[in-house]
Amino acid sequence: MSEKIWSRSEVPAEFTWKLEDLYASDDAWLEDLASLQKTVEELAPAYKGKLCESAQTLLSYLQKQDELDLRLSKLANYAMRKSDQDSTVAKYQDFVGKVMSFFVSINSLFAYATPELIAMEEETLAKFYEEKPELTLYKLSLDRVRRDKEHILSEKEEAIMAAAGQLKNAPDNIYGMFENADIKFPNAVDKDGKEYPLTNGSYIPLVQSEDRELRKSAFNNLYHTFEQFKNTLAALYDAEVKGRIFTAKMRKYPSTLEAALSRNEVPVSVYKNLISAVHENMHYMHKYMKLRKKLMGVDELHMYDIYTSIVPEADVKVTYDEAKANTLEATKILGEEYQSILKEGFANRWIDVYENVGKRSGAYSAGARPHPYVLLNHKDTLDSEFTLAHEMGHALHSYLSQKYQPAVYSDYVIFVAEVASTCNEALLMQYLLGKTTDKKQRAYLINYFLEQFRTTLYRQTMFAEFEMLTNEMAERGESLTADALCELYHKLNVEYYGDDIVIDREIDFEWERIPHFYYNFYVFQYATGFSAAIALSQRILSEGESAVKDYIKFLSGGSHTDPISLLKIAGVDMNSPEPVANALKLFGELIDEMDELLAE
Repeated sequence: MSEKIWSRSEVPAEFTWKLEDLYASDDAWLEDLASLQKTVEELAPAYKGKLCESAQTLLSYLQKQDELDLRLSKLANYAMRKSDQDSTVAKYQDFVGKVMSFFVSINSLFAYATPELIAMEEETLAKFYEEKPELTLYKLSLDRVRRDKEHILSEKEEAIMAAAGQLKNAPDNIYGMFENADIKFPNAVDKDGKEYPLTNGSYIPLVQSEDRELRKSAFNNLYHTFEQFKNTLAALYDAEVKGRIFTAKMRKYPSTLEAALSRNEVPVSVYKNLISAVHENMHYMHKYMKLRKKLMGVDELHMYDIYTSIVPEADVKVTYDEAKANTLEATKILGEEYQSILKEGFANRWIDVYENVGKRSGAYSAGARPHPYVLLNHKDTLDSEFTLAHEMGHALHSYLSQKYQPAVYSDYVIFVAEVASTCNEALLMQYLLGKTTDKKQRAYLINYFLEQFRTTLYRQTMFAEFEMLTNEMAERGESLTADALCELYHKLNVEYYGDDIVIDREIDFEWERIPHFYYNFYVFQYATGFSAAIALSQRILSEGESAVKDYIKFLSGGSHTDPISLLKIAGVDMNSPEPVANALKLFGELIDEMDELLAE
């Protein structure tokens, strides 16, 4: 890839995802949308007031809901992938809008279902299970609905909540358009005056550069641009949090945090214990910053210095083909089935590889049928190699859960989402370290591993703390102004990074560029997932086949039980502080090894 950022039409087809596997054309998508809208209009009233009528009626309704969910997922995936590949195309923005409106309409039309299911007597439901054994497939799903009885409203109130869904989603949608389509940054300039395009996608590679002037330029230009929009984005985030508060109050939850975590059967204690465990081990992060400052030989360590390698002379270019090959080798231990699926994904265009104008920044995996889709913005760096391994971990998790679980349990919950992806990264790191004999190269890889701890365990926990504290502020009636958000964010950076680094004022605006703050308490799961993945990867590498067998059961588990129990199947207990503590202990050991490797 050159430094030029291609337009979508310039990207070779082999580096784009094959959305024809979903729909042959836009017209086919529109036809299916119209068909499903008609189906829903006929289906919704047909079951209203009748779910408790008979076992057959209830079974028929649940089976049709499965079919509806699968068709909706297909429609949404096509629209969103089309929009994400070039967010400047109004046509696909409209497709996404049509799907979102349809979701709201469906929720309104079927608002009667949950109140009816909750009102059903236990004796009636038990009788239904006896009469229709096929209905027992849905027992866990029904139990989950009925468990939340105190949080379910009347039919009319549920219809109002469903109709408000599009309004509650507005901050996330607005932010996505702002970040991916509208905001533009001045070019970054290196020490020789050469200019480089600065985008959300190119920012991290630029601040990883050996050229300190280029790093500083990218850092300043990005955050000074965001600073211009601080009041707008503060108002947008405030709207996001107020929407959460509205939902929590209406559904009788004591807090937005509990409302968010209850959906995935995750105790609030897991969230707060993570923050506590990281605070208890903050000295490791401070030690790392001190080592970084020493090894870089700078009088002052700045925030734009923390992404570049401490061992730049060992830096290597990693092409996309090399990244695929290394990912395959690193995950060979996970068995033949895993390998065959991974190869299929690489060969059959599951992945949209390179950045283009208007493309969504970052990376993700979207679980879809007949296969997942992965968005990358590959830059031929070590970081991009690990991103590939990470996202394909997600993809394989989705693929295996959909293959081995019935539709109703085929989606895994968010809490376990980051485990498979991060386990792939850990296996890749161990593979690369295992085949490296050069001292500098080993130090370079350890540096990268240390950065994974910093950015995934510490930084994501800092994000989680910021999100928790800002929600608590709003719940107390405090305004989430730009100044208040910047002040809190600065304070957290000081606390997490310590005294050996200058906390530049520009970093105060970083909260503005984190899309995950619109994902309703998502980010903490990167840190818990990382901790669990470190534990699982160590078990896989030390125990071999028996650990792999348990791990594949976890990947194939979907949501057939609660997430804490799923992880126990794989061999890790997230009710305990042990996984986080052990991961941070490994972080400390790696810091010491890094210091020894580079000692003169």
